[in-house]
Amino acid sequence: MEKVHFIGIGGIGLSALARFLNEKGYRVTGSDIKETKITESLRKEGIKVTIPHSVDCIQDQEYVVYSAAIKPHNIEIVEAEKKGLKILSRKDALPFILQDKRVYSVCGAHGKSTTSAMLASLVEGSVIIGAESKQYGTNMVLKESENIIFEADESDESFLNSNPYVAIVTNAEPEHMEHYGYDLNRFYGAYTNFLISAKIRVINAEDDFLKTLTKLDAIRLYPSKDITNIKTVLRNNEPYTTFELKNLGVFEVWGLGFHMALNASLAILAALNELPLEQIREKLRNFRGIKKRFDILKTNSDFVLIDDYAHHPTEIKATLNSAYEYMNLMKFKKIVAIWQPHKYSRVVDNLEGFMECFEKSDELIILPVYSAGQENVDIDFKGKFKKYNSIFATKVVREESAIRVFDNDKELMVLDKELVIGFGAGDITYQLRGAF
Repeated sequence: MEKVHFIGIGGIGLSALARFLNEKGYRVTGSDIKETKITESLRKEGIKVTIPHSVDCIQDQEYVVYSAAIKPHNIEIVEAEKKGLKILSRKDALPFILQDKRVYSVCGAHGKSTTSAMLASLVEGSVIIGAESKQYGTNMVLKESENIIFEADESDESFLNSNPYVAIVTNAEPEHMEHYGYDLNRFYGAYTNFLISAKIRVINAEDDFLKTLTKLDAIRLYPSKDITNIKTVLRNNEPYTTFELKNLGVFEVWGLGFHMALNASLAILAALNELPLEQIREKLRNFRGIKKRFDILKTNSDFVLIDDYAHHPTEIKATLNSAYEYMNLMKFKKIVAIWQPHKYSRVVDNLEGFMECFEKSDELIILPVYSAGQENVDIDFKGKFKKYNSIFATKVVREESAIRVFDNDKELMVLDKELVIGFGAGDITYQLRGAF
């Protein structure tokens, strides 16, 4: 039985890989800097998790795999080097983990988690994604199948190691440019190489870059003309969207907004080589959303609370458009956005976009930047976001049907009669959920 140790196992992406190998019979261990709900659930699944990092974790493992957030001087990496163990980044571990499977590899700056989860509801196979599917209650499912639905990651070019049988690209908007040395040619070249490496390619052909790949043999989706008659209905306060796709008829999917129809359309087109059309239409109804993507935590006649992972201006703008539509369907009058900026580099690179993407909110609350280990950068949030009359807070605290907003120990306000939506990829999700 081979032994594999994961450094940074509490991350949503690395935890899925660890679960996959654990289910396959490997002896998996892991470590992270702090306890989370993910590390707690991994223990329940039989994986030994050590908090915090410790040299004692490094024994006689065949492989030591580390996440992109782990630095070279991490004590476990140093110890593994001393012992001469095989050390792999997440990127370099993918060929070993995915091996010779038929990989449905989904990538893009936005929508890849949702599209992956939708595809997982259609195509029979194992699932490894960077979010918790509500259909399965986890980010990993192991099935006796040669297929794997895999959410690939462009942030460190690891999608190039995903060995795609089917490559699905939702969009190729520049993101994580610090990894690419702010070189657009390198960034777009990585996407091109990813697509070329696949047997079947499905792309959003109206993306600024993807539409230039005119010589690429691909299944092309032109959202503005291929997706029509979009309608949303509420059932028990849950949103569902119906739409027509090309000449394939009407489909229904959980969720709200044009981007949900777009993601579903890409998943449908990717599944057509695997399943009959009517089966796809029926199975799409199994999709129930994913955790932290327009995740409706609470609804009543006065208060709605939504948790969303959006941490890029394009994502925030699209999600706020959906929230605005949902607010009208629920007959509410006000949207309050709570934003926890994620990474100083992302804020600096996209500052103009962030300054414009909150237009649909009636109030904007800004929390401290979740640095994810980056050095602090002085950003004039008060000046840049002045037009929103922004409120600056240090934390929010969840009650059953309210959010309390604090500046250190001083309570600034109570939100209990509006639609409240939180944005961010940091720990804001735990603040919004509290004990509920």
